[in-house]
Amino acid sequence: MIENKKIFYENSIVVGAVINNGSAIIVNEFLDELCFLAETAGGKVLRRFIQKLEKPNPKTFIGSGKIQEIQFFIKNNDISSVIFDDELSPSQQLNLEKIFRCKIIDRTGLILDIFAQRAKTSYAKTQVQLAQYEYLMPRLKGLWTHLERQKGGIGMRGPGETEIETDRRIVRDKISLLKSKIKTIDKQMSVQRGNRGKLIRVALVGYTNVGKSTLMNTVSKSDVFAEDKLFATLDTTTRKVVIGNLPFLLGDTVGFIRKLPTQLIESFKSTLDEVREADLLLHVVDISHVNFKEHIESVNNTLKEINAQDKPLIMVFNKIDAYKRESYDESDLLNEYDEKNFTIEEWRDTWMSKIGNNVVFMSATKKININDFKKTVYREVRKIHIKRYPYNNFLYPDVDNFELNE
Repeated sequence: MIENKKIFYENSIVVGAVINNGSAIIVNEFLDELCFLAETAGGKVLRRFIQKLEKPNPKTFIGSGKIQEIQFFIKNNDISSVIFDDELSPSQQLNLEKIFRCKIIDRTGLILDIFAQRAKTSYAKTQVQLAQYEYLMPRLKGLWTHLERQKGGIGMRGPGETEIETDRRIVRDKISLLKSKIKTIDKQMSVQRGNRGKLIRVALVGYTNVGKSTLMNTVSKSDVFAEDKLFATLDTTTRKVVIGNLPFLLGDTVGFIRKLPTQLIESFKSTLDEVREADLLLHVVDISHVNFKEHIESVNNTLKEINAQDKPLIMVFNKIDAYKRESYDESDLLNEYDEKNFTIEEWRDTWMSKIGNNVVFMSATKKININDFKKTVYREVRKIHIKRYPYNNFLYPDVDNFELNE
């Protein structure tokens, strides 16, 4: 469970629920994301199942009719895992495993599995292990079903622990050991951040797979790992960047996601400290994604959770080269002209214009509007620098007084 495993592409299905008159469209969007998560983890999604429910079944989450439908599909299609979009209770997971006779994974377990694959440094692995053990703790009972009822009689009397009790104690000890290890590393990383001198700190934040690492590589000319998959970056990478003659530190952080497991927010506290302690945030958004507004809201909610919502912020709408609008037929009286028909220029004139000058539309891969990005970042970093160190403001001229190189 805890160790890294070799990825095998396995047949999977995904299951979502429209609960209490919720929106089927939103559930489908969540399942699109869940399918991408499953593919990132090494799964091949063959089908998705959706059920409307007034409230989740406390024993199996979904109803008996949908269970029969899924059972039939599993039997005929060699399905290895059933992935639920919502977090399942330990008893629900156990009951479903008994019924379907295959792996049952919820969204939290799937994200933890991807994090285990992606963790490269010792610190990231420690953070993921802690989150995995905390997730595993209430689910240990299901791993020892053959010992659920300890039998009395010959050979079973006397002191000692049952195997499940032993396992619980081992996991509790492991959790406390990992917490103390993380506390030590947190102190070391705090000292490292304190030793970075007087440079202004800028942090890239945003939804997962929006192009933060690609932007980092473009601006800092470094080689941070970037891939078109979810959670390609787990470790915070910091590089010194110079725009014009103004140096600052740019940090690439782990991407956020909707329904981010609480264990991960706790475990990745130190990684998120990079965001908390930054002087300026660059909120990167994939404008080509159909749900980019929901992504913005999700990131803003996570920033509130870590008390970083009031920091100076630049909105960076990335991937404008991949943006495609739906064509609109003016003679069609049934369909209204709405957001899906907007051009990039029309998006600029919407609520985005109210953000002020701190909005950039660009493409990190094609370097479209890269100079606009650099000028906007320079202007904001210079503003913070002059406020903090007013005695040397003459060193850094206004951005309009010099040309930036591509």
